Amino acid sequence: MGLSETDVAKQIQHMIAFIQQEAAEKVEEIEAKAEEEFNIEKSRLVSQQRVKIIEYYNKKEKQIELQRKIQHSNLANASRLSILKARDDYVQALKEEARKQLTILTQDRSKYQTILANLIAQGLFLLMEKEVTLRCRRNDFHLVQQLTPDIIQRYKQELKQNDIKITVDDKNYIADDSAGGIELYAMGGKIKVSNTIEARLSMIFNQILPEIREKLFGINQNRKYHD
Repeated sequence: MGLSETDVAKQIQHMIAFIQQEAAEKVEEIEAKAEEEFNIEKSRLVSQQRVKIIEYYNKKEKQIELQRKIQHSNLANASRLSILKARDDYVQALKEEARKQLTILTQDRSKYQTILANLIAQGLFLLMEKEVTLRCRRNDFHLVQQLTPDIIQRYKQELKQNDIKITVDDKNYIADDSAGGIELYAMGGKIKVSNTIEARLSMIFNQILPEIREKLFGINQNRKYHD
């Protein structure tokens, strides 16, 4: 006895229901897997971006710290240079004050005459040339001419020499605002000895400059050696 139409319809419905059930389960499985993969990928991307963000801000933080150190170093250097300049300005002011005092001293003609004679003689002993030209301030011209014979005699006695010729330059002069002194030239101007008051002051000042700085500003801790 064959199946009735009703039974066939029931079996078909049963098969359809089964297929639909399997399809629904398969869809759920695919959706679950897709969601899982999505979450995994999302987590990976979030983690990756988090690392990038951390790296970015770490880099920024290092850059800011480096800029801060550079700025601090620049400010420290600027401050140090400012202090050094202020100290140097003060030292130069002392030197200028010493020059002014020497200028006042040269106004005492009797004292200045002795100083000038010694400066000329010292220059001659340094040069030890047979022909020397002296250059002085314009207002010292006649004084230098007056001093020259005695200085020549002194030079000859000291060095046992008779052949020396001294000419006082009457065309070129040391600056009028100079403190005084003398410039000596030999070999047609190729050799020069500057024995002006300023030149002597600079030489002595430079020699005692470390001592001056130490007395004014204390010992320089950056110096490896001290006299």
